[in-house]
Amino acid sequence: MPPIRKQNLTVSLSPQTVQKAKVLAAKRSTSISGLLAGQIEALVEAEEAYESAHRAALDLMERGFHMGGIHSIDREELHER
Repeated sequence: MPPIRKQNLTVSLSPQTVQKAKVLAAKRSTSISGLLAGQIEALVEAEEAYESAHRAALDLMERGFHMGGIHSIDREELHER
């Protein structure tokens, strides 16, 4: 498999947040960049999963469900005026 091409991204954070992020990253044996990359990738994957489930649900609703039973009279006869 070919190596995954990566692209740099610049993010501005307050010095306090940077310091806390350094501590958190160290606890997880990664870098701030690795920490952010993991979180962004998780957000993107969750959004893609949601969109896929949404499309599948809409498709199911469009097709409907057969709940059994037999129609012995058609709609036109029921609604004759």
